[in-house]
Amino acid sequence: MKKILILDRDGVINEDSDAFVKNADEWIPIPGSIEAMAAFYKAGWILAIATNQSGLARGKFSAEDLDAQHEKLLRLLHQAGGDVHHIAWCPHGPDDGCECRKPRPGLLHQISLALNLDLDGAIMVGDSLRDLQAGQAVGCKAVLVRTGKGKKTLAAGEGLEQVTVVDNLAQLASELLDQAVI
Repeated sequence: MKKILILDRDGVINEDSDAFVKNADEWIPIPGSIEAMAAFYKAGWILAIATNQSGLARGKFSAEDLDAQHEKLLRLLHQAGGDVHHIAWCPHGPDDGCECRKPRPGLLHQISLALNLDLDGAIMVGDSLRDLQAGQAVGCKAVLVRTGKGKKTLAAGEGLEQVTVVDNLAQLASELLDQAVI
């Protein structure tokens, strides 16, 4: 069985901002996240990113700005010896009624189709309940990180049954790659 890790972006891989991450300069990796992703990749995991980017619909940044953020992510990841197999992002606002905005599972369906993978048993890592719900809707195991909005999500306490909680992506990599059970 393939080992599949699907990551939310803002608050999991990079620092989040209530004012939106609008350009590559504002895209700042959380310490240890790039190295953790590279370690998963080197260990043979399939990595994908599923990210809501409503700042596009809100006019906070352009598609070119988002591309530059992802180019920075990939450049740093490549330098660390890793890669991402697919990045799926939702450009819609919260009231657009799309199927791709988490907590709906559309981004995960996109990943499944793009990589020709069944996501049942994959791991979805997020810092908000909606990330976890999107993953659980397609059979993923849910992991909440305390980075980003994770502490706030944990404090709210709702919908976190059968959710594993870790401090950050680096801790998850350490535990999973050392064969700890999730």
